[in-house]
Amino acid sequence: MTDNGKLTKIDKAAILLLSLGEGDAAQVLRHLGPKEVQKVGIAMTQMTNVHREQIESVMTDFVELVRDQTSLGVGSDAYIRSMLTKALGEDKAGGVIDRILTGESSNGLDSLKWMEARDVADIIRYEHPQIQAIVVAYLDPDQAGGVLSHFDEKTRLEVILRVSSLNTVQPAALKELNAILEKQFAGNTNTSRTNLGGVKRAADIMNFLESSMEAPLMEAIKSVDPDLSGKIEDLMFVFDNLNDVDDRGIQALLREISSDILVLALKGADDRLKAKVFKNMSKRAAELLKDDLDSRGPVRLSEVENAQKEVLAIARRMADAGEIVLGGKGGEEMV
Repeated sequence: MTDNGKLTKIDKAAILLLSLGEGDAAQVLRHLGPKEVQKVGIAMTQMTNVHREQIESVMTDFVELVRDQTSLGVGSDAYIRSMLTKALGEDKAGGVIDRILTGESSNGLDSLKWMEARDVADIIRYEHPQIQAIVVAYLDPDQAGGVLSHFDEKTRLEVILRVSSLNTVQPAALKELNAILEKQFAGNTNTSRTNLGGVKRAADIMNFLESSMEAPLMEAIKSVDPDLSGKIEDLMFVFDNLNDVDDRGIQALLREISSDILVLALKGADDRLKAKVFKNMSKRAAELLKDDLDSRGPVRLSEVENAQKEVLAIARRMADAGEIVLGGKGGEEMV
């Protein structure tokens, strides 16, 4: 086990979850995405001797809960298996448990969500563009954006155009795709059509592309279909759009963002958005944040963009859960 100063965020999350009861840990995992669950799960299996001092440094707010513990040791496979099953359900947990505990990979369309974007891109690289579009539309937007980043410009344009025009996919097509992925699709030939793709999905995926890829792709879409590019731009939610989120929404969002990510994200924000964030924090917290921003030296643009994308991912997840309302999506007051 590494010393306190070298603990990664994933290590700290693993220590926290291993310190909680299975039920509470499962509740936390329900709010994580597939890749996050896999990373934390792998970290938990690698925990060998987490001493009391390390636990207290990671979980100052939970010291009383772990006061009688001296270490978290080896042999936690049964705990992890039970916790993941409670969090994800038996069907969904099966694949990820195998990947985490045994290193075995599961097959099928759904299992792609548990893979790295580069691996998914390699799997579908030589498939027909329509197959690529169905896979990309099926993935979560951040992972889909990662997959597109491993294709050339021509393929990115072809796939995003096809994603935009997708509405529903016939069960037979999904079964054929799963056969290609070496796993039969769950259900039977009478399975109802699956909603995939559309302009909104294309916009969500575009949100997760690096700026260096997003701009030329948007220009390429505009040259092919100006009307479509306008619709996609209207639906894209970028970091500056947080200015349109109400104060209650900003407060809820700030509770979900780590201070390190917030500082990096705000390095590239305009003064108006910074003022909005400061306004929705306690005076003490705002002063600390300002100090962190002032003391932080120059950072790479890519680091700022990645931090902003992480904040946007959290914002979209909260919006989907009805916890906040993003600008341009109705503006209803939350109750």
